[in-house]
Order: sequence, then C-alpha cells, then structure tokens
Amino acid sequence: MNNKGRSTPRVVCCAIPIARAAGKVLVITSRKRPNNWVLPKGGWEPTDGVLEAAASREALEEAGVRGKITRFVTTIPSASSTYHFYELDVADLDHEWLESKERRREWVDYAEAVRRLSWKAELAQGLSLSTLAPKR
Repeated sequence: MNNKGRSTPRVVCCAIPIARAAGKVLVITSRKRPNNWVLPKGGWEPTDGVLEAAASREALEEAGVRGKITRFVTTIPSASSTYHFYELDVADLDHEWLESKERRREWVDYAEAVRRLSWKAELAQGLSLSTLAPKR
C-alpha cells in the first residue's frame, strides 16, 4: 500500500460543483498536471470538523465556488487515499480566488466532464455516481 509515508490513507474530500438548471459541472485544471482536469478536492483538516466542510473549503480555494453541499455521493478507497464525494449546488463564483492564478475552471456537461476526468479513475467514478449521471 502506497501511503506516501502515512500509516493510514489520506482523507480526501471532493466537491462536485453543479449548476443544476444548466445540468453542468465545474471542472478545474490540476496544479501538478496543468493539462489535466480535476474536481476541487483536498485533504481533510481537523479545523474543518466534518468532511462536507472540507469539500466546500476546497471548492472555494481551488475554484472560487460558493454554494451549498446538497448530497453525499460516495466514498472510494484507493491505495494511498480515501475519497469522499459531495455534490455542491453552486450559488456564486468569485471573480478572483486563492488559486485563480494557478488554475483554470470551466463549466462542461456530464459527458465532457467524464471524458476530462477519465485520467483519474476515482474522480470519474465519483462523478458517475452523482445525480448528473444519466439514469440507467
């Protein structure tokens, strides 16, 4: 198990920012891989309290998203991390935000989001379990 020096997997909280009326999801570029797209995500910190708060904080820091967590989606364990996904209904986007000089953001439809996230299996899987996914 690759925990990068940790004794337990890292707890990662992931927001799925949604514009419900438009049926779109907001994706952002990765800082480590600027040509790759991700969902806002990051490590849970004790000051966050609950996991939902971490997902909301990461959305604000990484994408300038303000809104409300509306639904827990799923938990996906990997070798080094445990991902917790939450739908976030977007109310507003900040013009400038903490990481605005380091990332791009773009509203895309579900199919395009899955395509862009396919390089990172956990992210594509989390999105596929959201309410944006086509009904099977």
